[in-house]
Amino acid sequence: MEQTQEETRKIQFTGNSSYIVSLPKKWVEDMGLKPGEQVVVIRQGNSLLQIAPAKKQLTKTAKEATIEISRDDERSKPIRKLIALYLLGFNVINVRAKDGRLTTDQRDAVKDTVRKVLMGTEITADSTDGMTIQVLINIVELSVEAAFKRMLLIAKSMLKDVMLALQESNLDLGKEVIRSDDEVDRFSFYIIRQLKIAIQNEHLLADMGLVSPRDCLGYRLIVKSVERVADHTVNIAEDFVEMEESVSTEVLNKITDMSTFALEVLDDACLSLFKRDYNAAESAIEKSKKIDAIESAVFKNTHGSRKASELYRTKFITENLRRIAEYASDIAEIVMNMTVEQTLKQSKG
Repeated sequence: MEQTQEETRKIQFTGNSSYIVSLPKKWVEDMGLKPGEQVVVIRQGNSLLQIAPAKKQLTKTAKEATIEISRDDERSKPIRKLIALYLLGFNVINVRAKDGRLTTDQRDAVKDTVRKVLMGTEITADSTDGMTIQVLINIVELSVEAAFKRMLLIAKSMLKDVMLALQESNLDLGKEVIRSDDEVDRFSFYIIRQLKIAIQNEHLLADMGLVSPRDCLGYRLIVKSVERVADHTVNIAEDFVEMEESVSTEVLNKITDMSTFALEVLDDACLSLFKRDYNAAESAIEKSKKIDAIESAVFKNTHGSRKASELYRTKFITENLRRIAEYASDIAEIVMNMTVEQTLKQSKG
């Protein structure tokens, strides 16, 4: 966020009962406002007023950008730019060919990115010389909290499914877990986009399901932690798909117990976020510390009777599950940072 710039303005009296204050010219220009357009005045507490452009002004403003591609450009180059512009809040992104036409590979790369990565986008124009991608979803149609809940649900389902795949030796289910990671990434990119928009337009915070600008940083870190939960789940799924021998039933039961515990910690941490409950977050952190003992129980009394390959895979799976519990603890710690101030206010009251 930009540093606050303080200006002093005189209150003027007009007519019989009206007081007016002029607005800084640069702020009006930055907001794209013109004479006759409306602003919203919001009273905050006893002595503060917040002035912001009317919401309809913001929703009709489209940010447009153009990416130019040479035939020799690798497919990853325009994709990186496309994702960056999406995250920066651009509504219309044009992809144009410098050399007359896009290659088939370049067009396929853009289409795959729109379909698999950029939530709420559609290709509204498609030809050999260029494509137009438009963000159709409104910034208030899917709040940050609602998007995060869906992202979290997918990540949790992935962990449950990979354990079921291990139990049933179900390769198809294991592969489906790996593919589901794309959905987690789509929600992650969408949420980051929304957070960047919220930072630039603070009065939209409530519409996006946020309490204060500081929540944007907290949610960004929490989203990253859930991404990592999905990544560690994919690690387990990929190892399962590639391995030749299954883990013994005795060991698998203990691994399943460890997975269930990691999910419980994740649930507790995220519930503390939704409730904005400092004490619940603190309890989740304390609970997460038991993961070491649960991990040790997986290996208890079994080392001598196990093959080296099974021991390696068991260690690999439990390390990933432990990291999931640790990321859940990180989420709870972030929630504590987000809610500690309100906790202090409550204690004073």
